[in-house]
Amino acid sequence: MASAADLRHIALSLEGTTVAPHFDRAAFRVRRIYATLAADGKTANFKFSPDQQQFKCTLAPHAFQAVAGGWGRQGWTTATLSELSIPELRQALEMAWRHAVPRSTKR
Repeated sequence: MASAADLRHIALSLEGTTVAPHFDRAAFRVRRIYATLAADGKTANFKFSPDQQQFKCTLAPHAFQAVAGGWGRQGWTTATLSELSIPELRQALEMAWRHAVPRSTKR
């Protein structure tokens, strides 16, 4: 079971990531925001491609749901942290990070 502390630790270990307030959430960014953490620490939003979003929501509907409206159509996906293992959280963060990192930094 993953936690808000796990998300912060993993996200900040990804090259170039910084964290700053974003409305009522903590936003993790490289060139742009790739994940946000809710103030209560129970959920996080990840920026996936629409195809990745569909895959995640189909594979683990108990853990992942598309954000409602236009943000969801752009790939923003909410995850319930308690439904994720640490490896699943790391994989989701790395997937989202790859969309935000400048091309010269990608691994």
